[in-house]
Amino acid sequence: MNREEGVRVPLPVSQKAVADQAARASEARWNDIQHWMRPGTLQLTSLPPLSLYIHLPWCLKKCPYCDFNSHEWSATSEPGQALPEQAYLEALRADLEASLPLIWGRTVHSVFIGGGTPSLFSPESIDRLLGDVRALLKLDADAEITLEANPGTFEKDRFRAFRQAGVTRLSIGVQSFSDAHLKAIGRVHNRAQAIAAVEEAAQAFDTFNLDIMYALPGQTLAQCEEDIRTALSFRPPHISIYHLTIEPNTVFAKFPPRVPEDDDAYAMLDRITELTAEQGLMRYEVSAYARAGHRCWHNLNYWQFGDYLGIGAGAHSKLSFAHRVVRQVRAREPRLYMDKARAGDAVVRVEEVARRDLPFEFMLNALRLRHGFELQRFMERTGLPLSSIQPALDRALEQQLIEYEGDTVKPTERGFDFLSDLQGLFLTD
Repeated sequence: MNREEGVRVPLPVSQKAVADQAARASEARWNDIQHWMRPGTLQLTSLPPLSLYIHLPWCLKKCPYCDFNSHEWSATSEPGQALPEQAYLEALRADLEASLPLIWGRTVHSVFIGGGTPSLFSPESIDRLLGDVRALLKLDADAEITLEANPGTFEKDRFRAFRQAGVTRLSIGVQSFSDAHLKAIGRVHNRAQAIAAVEEAAQAFDTFNLDIMYALPGQTLAQCEEDIRTALSFRPPHISIYHLTIEPNTVFAKFPPRVPEDDDAYAMLDRITELTAEQGLMRYEVSAYARAGHRCWHNLNYWQFGDYLGIGAGAHSKLSFAHRVVRQVRAREPRLYMDKARAGDAVVRVEEVARRDLPFEFMLNALRLRHGFELQRFMERTGLPLSSIQPALDRALEQQLIEYEGDTVKPTERGFDFLSDLQGLFLTD
């Protein structure tokens, strides 16, 4: 509806069609709420903590190893055309508004803005985005708010501006401090830009993360150690360290680079764990190392089978109700997503997690944690009795893949080394 001096003005036909579609989608959502709240076989005694994930899908260049829903802006736009920040923000707000009935009254404890390369968006846009989040959601006063940033989008004082916009934690996609290895994995930044970005982040943020990769094309153990020592020289509160993997439907899957042998990669990981521990960063998850008080709350919520609402192109959600756990997926292509979100219809797939699949889904996350999980948490987060996993726990204990510490189940060193085998014990036939 448009307004002019208080007089109602009829909508143009196209706008009216969109409004009608949004109204129908809204009605369907309310029906969905009733559908998800109906009685079922699960019994969740309480709802888990809730996080918000926001996907900003564009990047300067698609990396050859990347299988995320990211889109090169230059490849999807006319020359000189600006990033559609405001239009995308409007779509995100519409998407969030349409999702509110699913999470009504629940507090959001963390926000993660991922991509793509979210730091392509201006600090003013991030400020507007977080303003919309605060206006629409019950956001915890001490909520962790993370923004992913790449050194290739770095400008002096830009990170400080993100901090002023309300971001509390920056995650920088460094990957390597070697120009040769950065080139080999298709990154748009160089060593000097990476160092400048990390130095700026350290001045602007109390908590920041460095993303580092190892087992890169042509990388030796000595070169891997040099990368880690360089990263540690900035005394980061948190480091995420990932083995380069060749994912399907990527450039590297089509044209595989020559990467280190498995034994060499294991040696790199052992050295990484030694070096980080010497500097006071403890490996609390398979790929995450942190100083005391700086673990990523948002990712911990994922790993502990918490809930998350995902908005943005291709975003996924996992939401719990009294008798079921539900997953959503939104439209992947950015322009299609924006059109559908503005019409109140961004979700393209919804499914209830089958009772038989819940043990494996829980273990796929919880067993990534060094400290494991409490048996009570399994029952609370899945609504299932312990009897549903006891045979698999017994097999894991027999194979020395887990150990008990009171009522907590923890992966052993062997279990951590053979994590896929451990997780696989909880798959149903």
